[in-house]
Amino acid sequence: MEYDKLKSRPPYPFETIGVAMAFSSTRLEDVLAEAKILAKTLSARLLLIHIGAATPEKERILNEILHRLGFDDLDVRIIWQEGNPVKTLLNICKQNLVDLLILRAKRRENRFSYYLGSVVRGLSRAAKCSLLLLTEPHDSGTSFNKIVVNGVQNPKTIPTIQTVNYFAAQIGAREIIVVTESDQQGLAMAMAYDSTAKQSSLVKEQFSSEEAKQLHALVCLCGPCEIKVSEEIVTGRPGYAIRQYAEQASADLLVINSPDAKYGLIDRIFTHDMEYILANLPCNLLIVHSRVS
Repeated sequence: MEYDKLKSRPPYPFETIGVAMAFSSTRLEDVLAEAKILAKTLSARLLLIHIGAATPEKERILNEILHRLGFDDLDVRIIWQEGNPVKTLLNICKQNLVDLLILRAKRRENRFSYYLGSVVRGLSRAAKCSLLLLTEPHDSGTSFNKIVVNGVQNPKTIPTIQTVNYFAAQIGAREIIVVTESDQQGLAMAMAYDSTAKQSSLVKEQFSSEEAKQLHALVCLCGPCEIKVSEEIVTGRPGYAIRQYAEQASADLLVINSPDAKYGLIDRIFTHDMEYILANLPCNLLIVHSRVS
């Protein structure tokens, strides 16, 4: 396998979709049903992955589910492999050039939640593909009508928004909202030199106007989109503010960039922006890995 292809491979289209199967989950059939619908919609091949032994009981359960869901007419491959969940999933996805990995995730984080805990965090930091966390998978499929995407100023953001445009058009979404979190630290520094309330108000207005212009310019750079696209600026801590906005807006999907690098010691001491989202998911979450260095 030519792994160098991954470095220049665009984040979309999603040609190969992987599914992390957990037989301990009561929603396994729903997750597989969602994966089947997405695979057919996106004309993608499916890779069903279980980190663990292929016991006769697990094979029986899986075969029964696949038969009920009508997987016979799909391009499907099943992989059973033992090992460390994060490292093994990462390796399988890399070897098979997976574009999108689907996992089941609980909206409210539980310390003992297997996938949303250490596995999803590990994957989000090191995966060379995008991740789709489904909070409420359904056998009839999820309607991703309203999509909120983080419009942070970052080289990864344009590929992320372009991926959202592609995904939204394929699945028939109705609305995309690009949201940027206001730079409160920059605003505070700009206002520090103005002592009067009138001057401070003017600085705040100018600062907000500039942020709106930057956001609009960013969206324009992403090219045309078949779906309605709107822009919003929210105030608050990075990660927390957009999580809250997505929840209040009743979004069906929140989309964010993959982390810029592996987390270090400082991220274990202070909450990282992605930690706010993973700890308390507002809705389904798509983490786009754009492979921008």
